[in-house]
Amino acid sequence: MLFMLIVKASSNSEKGNLPSSELMEAMDKYNEELVQAGVRVMAKGLHPSSNGLRISFPVPGEMPVVMEGPFTETNELVAGFILIEVKSKEEAIEWAMRMPDPQGHGEGQIELRQVF
Repeated sequence: MLFMLIVKASSNSEKGNLPSSELMEAMDKYNEELVQAGVRVMAKGLHPSSNGLRISFPVPGEMPVVMEGPFTETNELVAGFILIEVKSKEEAIEWAMRMPDPQGHGEGQIELRQVF
């Protein structure tokens, strides 16, 4: 079963602030554990939304609308993701619970979603 651990953005990640060296080490250790267990498929961080854009389709059949970032609703933004291949939803939850606070400062939030 394929799951995505979606790391939600925070005010710090949207400002482009890098995590502390301690958090970077903890995340490196966590990622190495995923690799050694043979469950990590891919892991990537994303640039802040100020470097992105949104394409929306407000009127069916008409041209899409492009809006450049930054986007203000940080709780709706994604800062990164990890794809894992595991045997069950319970195993995916176990791995998600082991992840260090991905934002530090008590701002971290992870969303776990199964991939079709």
